[in-house]
Amino acid sequence: MKTMADPRVTIQTQDFDLSAEVAALRAGDPGVGAVVSFVGTVRDRSDGQGVSQMELEHYPGMTEKAIEAMIATAEARFDIRGARVIHRVGPLAPQDQIVLVVVSSAHRGQAFQACEFLMDYLKTQAPFWKKEHTPEGARWVDARVHDDQALARWGIASGNAAA
Repeated sequence: MKTMADPRVTIQTQDFDLSAEVAALRAGDPGVGAVVSFVGTVRDRSDGQGVSQMELEHYPGMTEKAIEAMIATAEARFDIRGARVIHRVGPLAPQDQIVLVVVSSAHRGQAFQACEFLMDYLKTQAPFWKKEHTPEGARWVDARVHDDQALARWGIASGNAAA
């Protein structure tokens, strides 16, 4: 298992290296039998409009604490050995990496479920603010996708990520 000194949640402007993050999560844990990762990238379209750039903002401290709480929930629900979430903020262009979720477990099923659980949380509940730059100008949009079905399958009520 990872120690509390190892970061589990990082919000940063710089890009991340998937291979390095997976290696760090596996390091020193011979009980890891599966690692599942998800990398989200910036698309060039949103709601049918072209997007030339996206800016993401967060409330430092609050965002990390909220994501850390969801990792703790994932640990309680699934038999996982470790988890890591990196989310980028600042200006991002289409095809830039924006989010990384990596989960390790003894077995693949638990790792897949925990990774999907964490990604559903990030998309629907994590406190981020997003501005999209389109040919019609810049617009603020809710960074959270309201997907009640994604939340319901995990037993989470919309707007109540801690449930």
